[in-house]
Amino acid sequence: MIISQPSFSQTMLDEYIRQGLSSNQSIQEQNFVLERNIYALKEAKSLFLPNVAFNASYTKADGGRTIDVPAGDLLNKAYATLNTLTGASNFPQIPNQRIQLNPDNFYDAKVRTSLPLLNAELIYNKRIKNQQVGLQRTEILLYKRELVKDIKKAYYQLAKAENAISIYGNSLKLVKENNRINKALYKNDKANRTAVIRSENEIARITAQLITAEQNKKSARSYFNFLINKPLTDSVQLEPNTILPGRESSDTSVNRREELSKIRQAIAINTNVEGLARAYNIPKINTFLDVGSQAFDFKFNGDSRYYLFGLSLEWNLFGSGRYSYKRKQAESAHRSLLAESAYVETQLRNQLNVAKNDFQSTVAQYDAAQSQLKTADLYYRDELRLYKAGEAIYIELLDAQNQLINAQLDANNALFDAWIRYADIERATASFNLN
Repeated sequence: MIISQPSFSQTMLDEYIRQGLSSNQSIQEQNFVLERNIYALKEAKSLFLPNVAFNASYTKADGGRTIDVPAGDLLNKAYATLNTLTGASNFPQIPNQRIQLNPDNFYDAKVRTSLPLLNAELIYNKRIKNQQVGLQRTEILLYKRELVKDIKKAYYQLAKAENAISIYGNSLKLVKENNRINKALYKNDKANRTAVIRSENEIARITAQLITAEQNKKSARSYFNFLINKPLTDSVQLEPNTILPGRESSDTSVNRREELSKIRQAIAINTNVEGLARAYNIPKINTFLDVGSQAFDFKFNGDSRYYLFGLSLEWNLFGSGRYSYKRKQAESAHRSLLAESAYVETQLRNQLNVAKNDFQSTVAQYDAAQSQLKTADLYYRDELRLYKAGEAIYIELLDAQNQLINAQLDANNALFDAWIRYADIERATASFNLN
């Protein structure tokens, strides 16, 4: 992995990601599209194989065109002469014949086996269908990678809200303890009533912030469960996290991004579309074999049975320009895709740079928040000791208390904001392993 990895376990997050990838409705829809494209590819491959079809027809006819055969005119005089010479009537007189062209009471049943021998359009069609399958697989990876990013960011937002509740809960205990101290000092005439009132107001203020934090947690939990397709109110198991992700990243490449892969595949498909547009001037050669029977009055014998083998050739010589227009459309689309590829790559590089800058900014904020937290904690302890000894006024203790609470919240926010920005970098470099 190019991006430096964190050193703590994320087994629960990984499990949630697995659940989300396996149950997400959008990904399932894309899988159905992939299945359809795979069947389309199989259909394209089957066009190269023999096709066997049974055909049968029966005709009943009367009237229409006829052929006149003057059999009587040709033979009757000769037959009469022969009868005179032989003194017998062995040669009868026959009438002229009128034969109907439309077959009457005639059937034709056959099994035709056909096979394409040369068809460039079928070849290009199969290539395009195969590439469309690859394009859809890339589309699914794109959906998955975006979902992983959303799940991670929602998880960190939920963890941030959970820690905020803990901070406000501890702060509430702190201000309640200060209120107890103020009441004790007031009873002993060592503090005025204002200190008691202020400490009671602080209890109300922290309580309200705690309620707000709890509502934020519910919202974050609902969104997280939505992403992994679980009931919105289900509990989420959060793992302790007190460290930053890896601070350094040597990866400046966006070549693994599915967006670029999609464009490259689209260019490859368009290349075959251009080939398909040029395939019109390549002859199509097919072969067929008919095995069947045809006769009048449903006779079936050695005279009715037949076979017929043949070859067919189709060669488009002139199409009034429509084939050249198709080719020009494909060439224009190819140039458009090349321009889009350069633009998208620049856009993705900019996205990566922004994500890295944001990450470094949150890391700096985290470092500053940690330093401020140490100072605020020391400041509060000193002020509390002085206040109990009567050497400081309550307003000074209250200022130290608020600085400590804010420092804790800032440190918590900076920590999980860094993880959120890290997820953006991971998405920008397509470095998360989806296998």
